[in-house]
Amino acid sequence: MLVISILFGTILNAYIPPRVFGFLNLLSLAFPILIIANVLLLIFWIITWRKRSVIFLLLSLCFITPTRRWINYTSEKKEKPNLKLLSLNGKFGALGDDAIYNYINKQNADIVFLQEFNSDEKPEGFGYSGKNYAYIKIFSKYPISETGLIKTDVNNGLSIFADIKINGKTIRFVNIYMEPFFLEKKMVRPTSDMNRNEEKARKVLHMLIPTFKKHETEINQIKNFINASPYPVIVGGDFNAVPNSYEYYKISEGLQDVFLKAGKGSGTSFHDFKFPLKIDHVFASESITPISYKVDRTVRISDHFPVIATFNIK
Repeated sequence: MLVISILFGTILNAYIPPRVFGFLNLLSLAFPILIIANVLLLIFWIITWRKRSVIFLLLSLCFITPTRRWINYTSEKKEKPNLKLLSLNGKFGALGDDAIYNYINKQNADIVFLQEFNSDEKPEGFGYSGKNYAYIKIFSKYPISETGLIKTDVNNGLSIFADIKINGKTIRFVNIYMEPFFLEKKMVRPTSDMNRNEEKARKVLHMLIPTFKKHETEINQIKNFINASPYPVIVGGDFNAVPNSYEYYKISEGLQDVFLKAGKGSGTSFHDFKFPLKIDHVFASESITPISYKVDRTVRISDHFPVIATFNIK
C-alpha cells in the first residue's frame, strides 16, 4: 500500500506544482525503482494466492502509461519519415568537439538540437541558429526564416526557437535547456559512513527542491511561448526533468510525447550516474506524425546519449 501510494503521488505532479509541494516532484525521480518494487510485490501476492493481489493488480493498471514513458514498445509505422531530428547535450565538448561533429555528419539529420555546446563551427551542409545564444544551438539543412531566444526569469535556463519551412509547411522548432541541478557523482555516491551519507542526502535535497521551484517558473513561461506559436511545433532538448514530473506534465499538455508514440526500449538518456534518468525528451504537435524515436547507446560522446526522432510532415 505504501509503494502504491507513493506511485500515485507521482501522478499528482500533473496537478500540484513544486511551489505548493516540491517533494512530489522528488518522487518522480524514484519512479523506476518504485514500479519495479510494485511489480515484485504483485508477483508475490499472485504466487501466494492472496485475494489482495486482485486489488493491487487493478490499481497497478493506472501506471501502464506512466511506465511506458520510461520504457516502451511500439510497432513499426507504415508511413515513411521525411524529417530527422537529432538532439544532444554535448557536455561543453568535454569528450571532444570533433567526436560530436563527426557523429552529426554521419547521422545525416535534417535538424540538430545541441545543448551545453560552445563551439561556433558549423557542421557540413547545415544552416545555423544560435551563434549568439551561449551554449544552445539549432542547426538546420532547411532555410530558417526566424529565430530567437525564449527568455525566462531563471538565469541559467536558456531555450531558443527557429521557424523552418519543410515541404512547404512552416514548423516552429523549440530547443529547451532547463536549469541544471549542478550535481556531481561524488555528491550522490554512497559511502560506508552513514552519518556522511545522511549529510549528503540533506545537501542533495536542499539543491533539488529549490531547482524544482525554478523549473516551475521556467516551464510555465516556455509553455506560454509554445501555446502562442502560429505554427505547429516540435519541442526537444535537455529538460533536466524526468517523466511523470511537473515539468513533464506541463510541457506535454496538448502535445504528443514522441517516445510514447514511436519509441522502443528504454528512454534513459543520461548515463553518468548509473541510474535510470530520462531527462531528454521530444514532443510534437498533433498535426505532425512521429515515426520513430531512438536513444543511441552505441556512442559515448557526452554524459547524455543522443536522441534521434523521425517524423512525417504532410
